[in-house]
Amino acid sequence: MSEDGLHFRGRLAVQQRVLPAYRAAFFDLLAGACEGGLSAFAGAPRPEEAIVTTDRLEVSQFSPARNLHFGRVGSPFYLCWQLGLLRWLQANQPDALILEANPRYLSSRLGASWMRQRGKPVLGWGLGVPQAAGGLGQVRHRGRERFLSQFDGVIAYSRQGAEQYRLAGFPAKRVFVATNAVSPPPDKPPPERPSTFGARPCLLFVGRLQARKRIDLLLRACAGLPEDIQPRLVVVGEGPRREEFQALAAQIYPHAEFPGARYGAELEPYFAQADLFVLPGTGGLAVQQAMAYGLPVIAAEGDGTQADLVRADNGWQVPPGDLAKLSAALREALVDPARLRRMGAESYRIVREEVNIQVMVATFVDALHVVSS
Repeated sequence: MSEDGLHFRGRLAVQQRVLPAYRAAFFDLLAGACEGGLSAFAGAPRPEEAIVTTDRLEVSQFSPARNLHFGRVGSPFYLCWQLGLLRWLQANQPDALILEANPRYLSSRLGASWMRQRGKPVLGWGLGVPQAAGGLGQVRHRGRERFLSQFDGVIAYSRQGAEQYRLAGFPAKRVFVATNAVSPPPDKPPPERPSTFGARPCLLFVGRLQARKRIDLLLRACAGLPEDIQPRLVVVGEGPRREEFQALAAQIYPHAEFPGARYGAELEPYFAQADLFVLPGTGGLAVQQAMAYGLPVIAAEGDGTQADLVRADNGWQVPPGDLAKLSAALREALVDPARLRRMGAESYRIVREEVNIQVMVATFVDALHVVSS
């Protein structure tokens, strides 16, 4: 990209249903690449979502929305209307708008229409277009295609999502992949690790302790391993299922530890002492942080974002909820420490060179140039 290509020569507006705290660094970095600045528009989640949000941005501006939620988030019938969207656009007069590419956010259509009336480009940003099943699914799929037609380009979180947009009929030249990242490139080398394990290899999980994280599955997988490779399992985090997971560990896997929630610098010794990072359930922003510490990863397959991070050279992807496949991956990983070290080095390279918020910003700027030309 040329020197001029590093910046978007205009003012950017970005709509989100909610603004998770982990997105703040990305939005501020993107704002620095927009000569006219950036304004973010987002509202509050439902309380049961347990999303940590922020309204504090250092470089970009934040404008609060009032989210009206209809239905349970995650259900097929959930809808959201954001009050104040047009007022926000009128106040900011952006040169380009990025909307979440989710047809359930009904007010977004008004935003796209407002921009089109002024001859300004609109980008969508989303996970992709899941395959529809059945008659009702086909109707929803056609609705998504009509929804996508309002965008001048779409930015996908993953290569899988980008392919789904192409299959939905979106022009391939206007589909961009900004692999989902939450951290900048690592600013220091990974910890030095010995060529052999200690008394036990150290397995690490970091995240919220809730049902979908499947710590129960991880405990059962560890308990089923041969005694000579059973790891010390460190489960860092807090959440509604902590007591349940601890009780299960006391019954079937006493080598598990639950130190509670740790943040920022408190996490460093846990990543440094680990040999392998495991994400047995859905979600998991700590994967990139683990990779920045030179750790190989076992992760459950999800929406495609994990596939861009976890590859054959740096880890294993396993079907979600599959105890046998998780156990097999653990067994393969823990019998060969030298291989794990090589895989950890590849993890570090991936987050340093390919998957970080600097690369994300470069893709967003490139997409803005294409749709603005």
